[in-house]
Amino acid sequence: MKCIAIDDEPVALSIIEQFCKRCGDLEVTSYTDPITGLEKVKSSRPDIVFLDIEMGGINGIDIARELPAGIYLIFTTAYAEYAVDGFELNAIDYLHKPFSYSRFEKAIERVRRMKKLESLSATPVLTEEEDITLKVEYKNVKIKIASIEYIEAMDNYIKIYLTDDDRPVLSQTSMKSIMEMLPEDRFMRVHKSYIVPLHKVANYTRRQLTLYHRAVEIPIGRVYADEFINRLGEMKE
Repeated sequence: MKCIAIDDEPVALSIIEQFCKRCGDLEVTSYTDPITGLEKVKSSRPDIVFLDIEMGGINGIDIARELPAGIYLIFTTAYAEYAVDGFELNAIDYLHKPFSYSRFEKAIERVRRMKKLESLSATPVLTEEEDITLKVEYKNVKIKIASIEYIEAMDNYIKIYLTDDDRPVLSQTSMKSIMEMLPEDRFMRVHKSYIVPLHKVANYTRRQLTLYHRAVEIPIGRVYADEFINRLGEMKE
């Protein structure tokens, strides 16, 4: 995997370089200037970015907000108080300096698991023939299950966002009713207002998730978090 490390301390970068070499399959390029590092991230699109937070007058949190989608972010910092900020930015992990090789290895293993999920999502799990029928205004409309990106509750209606249509489908159906129509091994209610196809989840924390083809953050309700994480864990096995 290709990596970029951004830290204004050369010693910290040297440690990351050594740890990447020990892992065997990590190719890392390091930058002490965060602006230069960010530009390189945008142009080369590495798999992983290791990012310090306090770098002179530049805050790594601001740099993280500019990272392209689809990159696995691992914060490396001596400031533990930024941990919550890091996870809210969908960081895959937060390494508190000084960190050991074994702790570093665990962070890389998280990335590997997420990449495995990504590869699973690329495998077709739904046939084009599978569909559900919903009442939309005064018509019965068939919707291909494979095209469902996510479902959102809106008062007494639901909005179904589709891969092949920019306009969501609006139907006067309850979340309970739509869940009964969908394959329960492929879809899950993750919040009182959201249903997602599990195979399309790109990144997640206990609080929110993102999908592969949608630039939207979907919240995860506290009562759904444990089941959601367990379900994704079963998909990886």
